[in-house]
Amino acid sequence: MDLKHVLSKLESANEEDIETLLQQFNRENSRIFIFEKNEETLRSKLCQSVLTVLQGQVQPRCRRTCLETLRIMSRDKRVLAPVATREGVLVLARLAGLPVGHGGADNHNSPPPAAWSEEEQKVVVEALKCLCNVVYNSPEAQQVSADVQLAHGLCASLSGARAWPHEVGLFTLRLAFLLSALRSDVRGVMRREWHAVRLLAEVLEHTLDVRWVGPYEAARPDPSAPPLPADSNERAMETLKALFNLTLSPTAGEEDQHQFRLIAAILRHLLMLKTETEEKTEEAHSHAVNLLTNLPVPCLDVLIHLPVQGGQEKYGGENMEAVQKLLDFMERRIDKGSNYKEGLTPVLSLLTEGSRCHREIRRYIKAQVLPPLKDVKIRPEVGSTLRNKLVRLMTHVDMGVKQTAAEFLFVLCKESVDNLLKYTGYGNAAGLLVARGLLAGGRGETQYSEDEDSDTEEYKSAKPFINPITGHVQEPMPNPMEEMTEEQKEYEAEKLANMFDKLSRQNVIRPMGVRPDGTLAPLEETLGVPEDRSGSDSD
Repeated sequence: MDLKHVLSKLESANEEDIETLLQQFNRENSRIFIFEKNEETLRSKLCQSVLTVLQGQVQPRCRRTCLETLRIMSRDKRVLAPVATREGVLVLARLAGLPVGHGGADNHNSPPPAAWSEEEQKVVVEALKCLCNVVYNSPEAQQVSADVQLAHGLCASLSGARAWPHEVGLFTLRLAFLLSALRSDVRGVMRREWHAVRLLAEVLEHTLDVRWVGPYEAARPDPSAPPLPADSNERAMETLKALFNLTLSPTAGEEDQHQFRLIAAILRHLLMLKTETEEKTEEAHSHAVNLLTNLPVPCLDVLIHLPVQGGQEKYGGENMEAVQKLLDFMERRIDKGSNYKEGLTPVLSLLTEGSRCHREIRRYIKAQVLPPLKDVKIRPEVGSTLRNKLVRLMTHVDMGVKQTAAEFLFVLCKESVDNLLKYTGYGNAAGLLVARGLLAGGRGETQYSEDEDSDTEEYKSAKPFINPITGHVQEPMPNPMEEMTEEQKEYEAEKLANMFDKLSRQNVIRPMGVRPDGTLAPLEETLGVPEDRSGSDSD
């Protein structure tokens, strides 16, 4: 439909004609996401015209049609100037049922969700969708939203979340996520002054139907119950994303610690749930892991301390079901073989910090990942066990993935270099040891309990024959110098030394040594010999 024709008709059309005209426009453009650049001015005028209609007294059906048009136009960030104004944002907020501007949330007189007609509910949903698009695509709209305290209105509406129809809740939560993601100042105010963390935690608790059986202990999900419905799962994911933003810089007050423990308990409940598909369950666990990484590490005791449901005597009576879920999630992410940085490193970091802070978690994970060694004839990185997969990651091309995997195994070994080398071999662990200045051996800085794992008889008998570099017993190799005379050996040694010297002089390589403190340094420095770069390059 020609935009000039639409604009000319809108100027003089009545409400019924406006609705008919825009409905046709919406049908023709509903799947358009890339717009012609030469029509930017016309589309901007259309946004202004539609906004003018919305400011008048029109029926809900016409409002919804106008909002659908505005939502389509808001996909183009270049034409949002008329909407990204105080007037435009306030109009959309009013239609979305959000209490903002002219007195703020305290003077909100809109009818509650339960009193909305079906058509009014559709208007609210369309207005929320428009706000999401406009806020996401326009920095100017983000500033205006902060000025009119749009997030305050959102937080005020969260208290009525139990009465929300699904789509109203979904897009309200999505708008909260966008504002908290795009404006750090708004995020701080939402957390400090408007108690958004508590309100969102209550939304999550209600959405997941959490029933408490003790302090920070949710009842075990009924195995025979149907999976979490798709609608509830969608709202839970948006809530988790908003909570992630709001807990990026957690505070340390007593009330905050209580709130974080409640969130950790709710997330434990989420880890035990199943959704309608494996993919949705995986997504839910991924968001739960991301949020858990933001919580203070001492709060993770909630994951295992379940007095009512009980635990394993072997691990101090603690319940390890949630930790096993996290391990299973980690292994699935490793097996995917892609997107390790975003998909795998959060759960690795979470398990690392949990193991460092909580002895029972470390002992349980150690038993699953690094059981006592028996077969040492195969290299540590070869095989399909979780240990093999993690050792392979220690030499991954991505530095972040490599360091995170190595740190995880190092903590499981109680930051003992000798223990780490036993399970990984020196070659796989060298990167971590260089980074931590532990090439000379020793331990990390964290203090651990004194209990030590005993070696198996198979490992003890094979230990003298293990190659410390590869970490496994190698078949005997023929000695290439066996049949050489002393003169030939001397010649080959001198030739090799000259080759290294030449590469060193040309700065292709630089010989390094290990200082007494375990850090690397140029070889001449560690030997106390002054560097001399003069001389011949001859062989």
